[in-house]
Amino acid sequence: MLIAVVFAVLLIIGLPIAFVLGATGLTHLLILGNEAFYPVAIQRMFSGINSFSLMAIPFFVLAGELMNRGRVTDKLVDLARECIGHKRGGLAYTAVLVAMFLSAILGSANAVCAILCSVLVPEMVKDKYSPEFSTSLIASSAIIGPIIPPSVTFILYAVLAGTSVNALFMGGIVPGILLGIGYMVVIFLTARKENFPKYKEKLEPSKVVKAVVYALPALIIPLVIVGGILTGIFTPTESGAIACFVAFIAGMFIYKSLKWSDLPKVLLDTGILTSAIMLIIAMGNVLGWTLAIDQIPQLLSSAILAITDNQYIVLVLILFALLIIGMFMEAFASMVIFVPVFAPLALAVGINDVHFGIVFSLMISVALITPPVGMCLFVSSNITGVPLGKLSRSIVPFVVVSFIVVLLIAFIPKLVLFLPEMLL
Repeated sequence: MLIAVVFAVLLIIGLPIAFVLGATGLTHLLILGNEAFYPVAIQRMFSGINSFSLMAIPFFVLAGELMNRGRVTDKLVDLARECIGHKRGGLAYTAVLVAMFLSAILGSANAVCAILCSVLVPEMVKDKYSPEFSTSLIASSAIIGPIIPPSVTFILYAVLAGTSVNALFMGGIVPGILLGIGYMVVIFLTARKENFPKYKEKLEPSKVVKAVVYALPALIIPLVIVGGILTGIFTPTESGAIACFVAFIAGMFIYKSLKWSDLPKVLLDTGILTSAIMLIIAMGNVLGWTLAIDQIPQLLSSAILAITDNQYIVLVLILFALLIIGMFMEAFASMVIFVPVFAPLALAVGINDVHFGIVFSLMISVALITPPVGMCLFVSSNITGVPLGKLSRSIVPFVVVSFIVVLLIAFIPKLVLFLPEMLL
C-alpha cells in the first residue's frame, strides 16, 4: 500500500517518470530491508537494457530525426495530397496516410504527433479546417505509430514478455490498417457535415507520378524494413540501421535538405530521447524486480483467477486497467511495470501471447488520446496551442473508433494472428 502511495504522490507532483519508477523501487527495497538486494538492484538496471533487441530503439529514433531534418516527411505529404487531395477533406485524409507511412519508420506515437502537428496542422488551418479538428485528427493518427511495424513498442514488449518480435510486427499490420480506415470514416462523415474544402479539383496523373518519384526514397524505407524482416534477410535491429542509412542518403544527397551542420543536433536529440527511454526501462526493471520479490504479480493473478478464469472477462478487466494506467503514465513505463504482471495472467487463461501483445500495445496507445489526460493530447495541445478542453471534446469520435478497433482485435484473435501464422 505504501509503495502505491509513494508512486502516486511522485507522479502527481510531476517528477519525471523514470525517477518516479526509481524512487518507488528504492522505497520498496528499503521496506524489504535486505541489504544484499542493493548491489543486485544496480545489476538489474543494467541487465534490463542489455538486450540486442533494444538496440533497435536508437536506430529508429535516429531514422526519424534524419527524416524530419531532411524534410523527407514533406515528400510523403506531397504524395498523399496529389493522390487524394481531390476528395472533400483531402488534406485530412492526407494526414492519416502520412501518419501510417511515418509510423512504419518511427514507431512512436509522440514522435509522429510532434512532426505532423508542426507540418500539417498549420496547412489544415490555412485551408479552413478548425484547429480543434486538425489537432485531434493528428493526435489520433499518431497512435498508429506503436501499432504498424516496425514498432518500438513491440520491440520493448517482446523483450519484456519473451515474445517473437517478428510475430508482433506481422500481427500489428491489420490493427494499424483498421485504425487508419476507421479514422477515414470519421473524416468522411465530418467532411460532409462541415463541408470541408478540396485541396485540388481533380486527380492529375502526371503530378501523381512526379510526386511518387520524389517520394520514392521515403517510400522505400518502410518497404525495405518490413520486407527484410519478413523474408528473414535481417533482424529488426539491423533494419533500424538500414533505415538510418536510407534516411541519411535521401536527406543529404537526394533531397539535399539535410546539411552536415545539422548532424550534431540530430545526434544530440537522438541521444537525449534514447537515453530517456532507456532510463525508464532500467528504472522500471528495478521496480518490477522488487515487486516480483514480494510476488505481487502472482498475488494479482491469483486474485483475478479466483473470481473468474474466463479469458474474455479477464481480457476486459485487463483492458480497463490498461486504459486507466495509460491515461496517467507514459507508455514505456506502463509496459515495463505491467507486462510482467499481465502477460503471465493472459497466458494462464489461454490467450495467445502474440494476440495479447498486440491488444496490450493497442490499448496503451488508445489511452494516449483518451480525454482528459492522454499523453498525446498534451503533446499536440502544446505544439498547436489548442486548449486541452476543446481538444478533449473534438477528439471523442476518434476515441470511439479506436475503442471499436480495440474490441474487434481483442475478441477476434484471427485478425491479429492470421498474418503471423501465414508468413512466419
